[in-house]
Amino acid sequence: MTATRPTVLVVEDEAAQREILAYNLGAEGYRVLCAENGEEGLLLIEEEAPDVIVLDWMLPNVSGIEVCRQIKARPESRETPIIMLSARSEEGDRVRGLETGADDYVVKPYSVQELVARVRAQLRRVRPATAGLQLAYQDIVLDSETHHVLRDGTQLKLGPTEFRLLATFMEKPGRVWSREQLLDRVWGRDIYVDSRTVDVHVGRLRKALCANGGDDPLRTVRGAGYALG
Repeated sequence: MTATRPTVLVVEDEAAQREILAYNLGAEGYRVLCAENGEEGLLLIEEEAPDVIVLDWMLPNVSGIEVCRQIKARPESRETPIIMLSARSEEGDRVRGLETGADDYVVKPYSVQELVARVRAQLRRVRPATAGLQLAYQDIVLDSETHHVLRDGTQLKLGPTEFRLLATFMEKPGRVWSREQLLDRVWGRDIYVDSRTVDVHVGRLRKALCANGGDDPLRTVRGAGYALG
């Protein structure tokens, strides 16, 4: 089983634009969710926890600016990158969008390929393992391209599930992941796995990380989940 695909949410009220973006992002291998208004977008963010959000400024009822403000006000989504789309090209509008919390600002009409490249750049920042980058934490180095893990220079033997677990932990050291969040991220949202399976694989990961000595870098947070460091 390969790592779960990054999820991109497109919040756009123009159906043609929504379909073009969904097609091109899907062709890049991303899991794409779509919403045609701000209320639907906020609901999907809460339910699906996307990795990147492409958000149109001019939405019916709740504007993109307000949606952006609400996303950044929620602790569970404030770190999620937002790329704001807008026909407003004035400097003041760009500044307002970025100050509200958008991580990038793209003026319409835009090049779809450029927008896909910007999504890719944001994903490299929040999901570096999916981009084939190398991750490091203390004496642990994970190479997501070669699937090698070193601790203090010694290569460790990890199964594919343990590798994906470690990559998830190393992308966000210190973050506490619930069992449900780890199931979604490591096993995938469409696969049913008992939450106790997470405990089994975390135990295997711990054993592999400490096989050659060294402290256990994983932390169990009672009633909450697991964290690295």
